[in-house]
Parts: sequence; C-alpha cells; structure tokens
Amino acid sequence: MTARGGDSRGGGLPGLAVMGSSGSDDILGETASQIAEGKGSEAADLTLAIAALGRRDFEETAALCLKALNADERNGQAWHVLAISYEARKDFPTALSCYEAALALLPGNLIVPLNLSRLALTMGLNDIAERLIRAVLDSDPGNPEGTNNLAIALAAQGRIEEAIDVLRTFLERQHGHPNLLNTLGGLVLETGDPETANLLFVEALRLAPGIAMAAFNRALACLALGDLEEGWRCYEYRNNPDWTGFVRNVRTEAAWRPGLDISGRRLLILGEQGLGDEVMFAGILPEVIERLSPTSELILAVEPRLVDLMSRSFPNVRVGPHQMGEVGGRGVRVVPWLPEGGCDLWTPIASLLQELRPTIPSFVTGGGFLKPDPERVAHWRRVLEGALPGPRVGLLWKSAILAGRRQAFFSPFDSWAPVLRTPGVSFVNLQYGDCAAELAMARDQFGVEIWNPAEIDLMQDLDDVTALSSALDLVIGFSNATFNLAAAAGAPAWMIAAKGAWTALGTDRYPWYPQVRLYQPAAFAEWGPVMDRVAGDLAREFGARV
Repeated sequence: MTARGGDSRGGGLPGLAVMGSSGSDDILGETASQIAEGKGSEAADLTLAIAALGRRDFEETAALCLKALNADERNGQAWHVLAISYEARKDFPTALSCYEAALALLPGNLIVPLNLSRLALTMGLNDIAERLIRAVLDSDPGNPEGTNNLAIALAAQGRIEEAIDVLRTFLERQHGHPNLLNTLGGLVLETGDPETANLLFVEALRLAPGIAMAAFNRALACLALGDLEEGWRCYEYRNNPDWTGFVRNVRTEAAWRPGLDISGRRLLILGEQGLGDEVMFAGILPEVIERLSPTSELILAVEPRLVDLMSRSFPNVRVGPHQMGEVGGRGVRVVPWLPEGGCDLWTPIASLLQELRPTIPSFVTGGGFLKPDPERVAHWRRVLEGALPGPRVGLLWKSAILAGRRQAFFSPFDSWAPVLRTPGVSFVNLQYGDCAAELAMARDQFGVEIWNPAEIDLMQDLDDVTALSSALDLVIGFSNATFNLAAAAGAPAWMIAAKGAWTALGTDRYPWYPQVRLYQPAAFAEWGPVMDRVAGDLAREFGARV
C-alpha cells in the first residue's frame, strides 16, 4: 500500500468522468487489428506485446516493444503500445514521450491522440489535451469520447460555460449518451442550476441504470434542492467501487445500516472525504453519543491532524488516526491501531446522515461541538490584543486544491478589496498554503496589512488554528478546512459560497452551523455584488467599535 498524507477525495464538486481508457479491451483490440495489418517479425512481436499488456505483464510488454524498435525505431505502433504500458505503470513522463513519438509516426491514427489527451488530462496538461482532442474532432466530429473529454479539458481550464456549450451542441445532434449527460449535468450543477442538473442525471440513469457517477452527482443535485431523503440515499453511491472517487475502507466487521441499534455495541466511525468534510460531518457525533448505552463504546478514526482536537471535544470517545493509501491505483483507508475484531459495527461518518439528518429541522446541533484548548485561546487573545486594535477578523479565500473548475467556486482575491478596505477592522490571515502573493496585493494595492500569525503552521497545527479562530471577533471566508474548524468551534462566521452550493441544502443559510451567515451570488461566479454585501455588513456591524 502506498501511503498518502490524508484523504483529499472530497465530495464537494460533481464528478466528471473522462471517457475511454488506453488499456481497455476496445483500444487494445483495435490496436491489435492495426498491428496485424503489418508484416514481418515486428508485427508478431507487437501482437505478443498486446497479449502481455492484456494480462498486465508490463515488463514483457516493454521488452517486446523494445525488440520491435531495435528492428525499426520508426515503428509507431511499437511506440504506442510502449506508451500504454508505461501509462499503466503510472510512469507518466515516459509514457508522454512514447505517445509523442507514436503521434509523430502515426499521423492518421485517431486512437493515439485520444490516448495521449487522456494522459494529458491526468497530468494536468489541459491545454495540450484540448488541442489533441480538437484535432480528433476535426476528423471525427461525432466522436462522443472526444466530445466528453474536450468538455472536461475546457472545464479544467475554468471555461465551464464553453464546456457546457460543447456538450449541448453534441447532444442536440446525437441523443442517448449517458456519460455525456452526466458530464453536462455535473457542469450545469456547478453553475448553480440543480433543477436542470437533476433532470440530466435522471435521464442518464434511465439510459444506463446504476451508473455510480451519475447517481452520486444526482445526490448533490437533490441535496442542493433540499430533497434530503433522496439526496442521502444517492450519496451512498460514494461507497460504490464504480464511483471514480471510491475509497475502500479496509474492515471485516459488519457495516452499520440505518435502523440498526447501536446500544451495547462497539461502533467504529470513520472520517471520510476532505478534512473539512470530516469536521462538518462530525456535528452528528453528539447525537450518536446520546444513543449509546452504558455498555456501548464509540471509536472514531479521523485525519491525523484532528486527533488531539477530537479527543478533547469528545472525551468519552476513543479517537485515533486513520491512514490513507493506494492499492492498485485506488484509495484505501485503514485504522492500523485498531486490532481485527476491534468493533462490532463500523460506518463511514456520512452514512449516519440518512438517520440523523433526514430533514432541515433535524440539524439541531450547530457550532460549538469542537472544543479548542482554552489555554491556547487565551494565549491568542493576549497576542491579538497586543498586536492589533479590535475588532479582529480572520480571512480565508481559497482551498488547498484550487485549479481549473474549482477556481469558479472561490472569488479572485482582488474582489476582496471592498471588504479589506473596511475602516477600523484589523484582518488576520487564517489562509493555509502559499498566500504571499495575496498578502502582498493587500498591502501594495489595497493599502491593508493582513496580520500573519508567524508562530503557527496554518496547514498542520489544526488544534492551534481552531484556538486562534476562537479568539477572533469574526471569521469570513469560503468553506475550506479552516473555516469548518472555526465554525464547528462556535466562532462567529460568515461564509461565502457558490450559487447553489449543495451544502446549503436548498436553504438561504448554512444548516451545519446555525451561527454561520451565508452569502451567495445571484448568478454563477458573480462575486462583485456578494463582496459588496459582505463589506457593507462588516462596516455596519463593526462600525460602532471603531
């Protein structure tokens, strides 16, 4: 198992599935047919190489391809099959070089650029993928795989409306493509139109029942519409191995199901998805604890950086870290400190939502369920009082993963200008990651010094980050991990969210944390008016303290 530093497979964005696979039976069969048209020993060697590739014997595949290339270094099919084998081994740079050689030697072959474009998408080379796919579509405009993947390449560059147009144009000409309907639905959902997105997902599932990606995406649409019963039911598709974000929980005990009584049982709850999701979903833990009997035991496995905070917040719960890794390219989650048979039942934490959060009124537990270290809260209050005049407002403006289509869910930093220029407010940086450019922009362009707490690692020291957040008068930002920590600790907080964000659950507030005030744009990525409203409210509510 290859270890990973925490689970980053969040459920916040709809899943978009790239169509096709370089090692699929169809691709290998078509490539074998093209090879069979050749002559001589090279064709025989490459036929054997295809067979070896099919049984995942990559060393044999490479040896046979290199044998063919020793005989003729301009054998494009040898370079192509070699590229597929390196890609399967996740040696992407070598695979890229081999594909480029094949592309130059096989100019009329459409399989090679499609394979290369998928690899480019995997490597984040989205502009290269776009150019390759457009070249394929120039020759084969009715290619559904190319159309789907072009839309994904465009969306990955933040060109979501253009991606939607590509898919709609194709589907107007050719109906009945469930994968394209799912991709279109995912993009439409991202623009804040869950009603239309839901219709697209329903049609995709009608054409191809059981598509895990479409079913999971439909969960987000239903939740965005406030249909919690259907939303949580479909949300369980994240536990389907066919979902691209699937993470296997390595447990042998019985899995908890809605309706199972946990009294007298030893229940293991596994944190899941992104770190912010683990915190947000943890709001159900007080109710789980209430359902325990004196003979019950609750065991909680969370992201390692959360262990101290969760242990303090839930002192009667046995808390430890889960470990994320990969086996065969798929995510796995293990609890190495829990012996086999160490629980009676286990469940991913979000599966409990079906029973504990079936309606909006059932969101009775709000911020305040996390307990920061009181000594550190007092420490930060002293530090802040000595460093800054009040009121003191913490700022968050991006996620650790902020590329491509995710950018549309966060306002550009320059849109924060009216907020930052609010007279009499001192701003504190809570933003983890590299934010030197933004701090410099605030200072040089807006004339505002955002105070940076140099003694704390905002990415790693989450217990102390929670204490710092609790020492502030207000936290403003987008829903990243730190915002959730602040809100879960009960800090006054204003959240800025994309139009139609599913976590608002069809409301104009944020049910997960009742003290949180929600700001959303009226249209997709229309951030200016939102930031003006935030700035106006900040000036009104804190102006008396200036």
